[in-house]
Amino acid sequence: MTQSRSPRIAGKVRAARLTDLAALGELSRLCEDDAAGGRSLGLPVTGSKIGVFSLFRLPLGAFQPNDLLFVYEEDRRVAGLVRAERESHRDDWTIVELDGLAGLPGASAGDIRFRLVQQVLRGGQKRGAAHFHVACVDAGGNVELFMQAGFARYGEERIQHRDASQPLPEPWSDDRRIKARIRAATPRDAVALMQLYTAVTPAPVRRLESFRIPDWERQGTHWRVPRSSLAPILRFADIEGYVLDSTDGVGLDGFIQLGVAREEQPHYLRVMGRPETDLRELIAFGLGDIRARLGKGEQARAQANGVIAPVRTYESPLDRRLEEAGFRTISTVTLLMKETLVRVAEPALVPAGVRPWEVTRGS
Repeated sequence: MTQSRSPRIAGKVRAARLTDLAALGELSRLCEDDAAGGRSLGLPVTGSKIGVFSLFRLPLGAFQPNDLLFVYEEDRRVAGLVRAERESHRDDWTIVELDGLAGLPGASAGDIRFRLVQQVLRGGQKRGAAHFHVACVDAGGNVELFMQAGFARYGEERIQHRDASQPLPEPWSDDRRIKARIRAATPRDAVALMQLYTAVTPAPVRRLESFRIPDWERQGTHWRVPRSSLAPILRFADIEGYVLDSTDGVGLDGFIQLGVAREEQPHYLRVMGRPETDLRELIAFGLGDIRARLGKGEQARAQANGVIAPVRTYESPLDRRLEEAGFRTISTVTLLMKETLVRVAEPALVPAGVRPWEVTRGS
């Protein structure tokens, strides 16, 4: 049985201030250098040149007013930070950075991180958060820390990367794209995209992620469906989505989401498709489209950063199709979620005016 963490540590947790910027940047870098002991995130932080700090441009990159950023301070020293992003159209929060510096008297890195997570949960619930998401490497007690805070694990993702040693393929012509039944996604595809997601995603995961058709209608900047551990980097990218029409013209066989980085970080590629569908052409088109959307001066940067792609473990054989396109697995992360809604099976127990399938915990 996991021993409960002691809340009696000398420091305090407070909201971050602009005057903390230099200390936060240094803390983030220090914890990245000592990832196993200080950081808990759902990105590759070991065994790869790709680091969390370089991906997110933390600690204040793309920070929005409704996001949360708290620090742990002890003896006038910032020794921990947590950052959570809020999705603009859903009551969902995602913890994207969690750092705790070991070596302080009376406080371990684990104690600091646990206290910071508790602060995010309290702050999010005050603002009406319905779900809290996090993805972390299953090492150093990361998963246990979040489960102790009430999170439940519901899946795993493989993080795959296509490095600079392989040039991006040539962009496709319009004729080739049309012949392959690939076209740009539009809001009118929302129902078909929801049906595709339902067909490829296990029921327990669908229940937890609780996407609705309007979620698939919101395309463009900050469009984060389908969810992945790498979705926060979409704040730093120009996003486009394409669909693969079925051979009979009814419904969709595949979907690809592309994020062309505006910062010095990898480009983003997320594929979703039916298991019986050959997705090789869709992946090849996506890589070519990334190249087409880069100016000549950006080609060298694109080659230096490569392309990164998350793949759920239940989405096989998609991982093999990506490997055939030059990707390799560099990390595996665990997906966790905490709900603040209690689902009720008996509508008669729900107060008037509240949706019958969910009520806020404690109401």
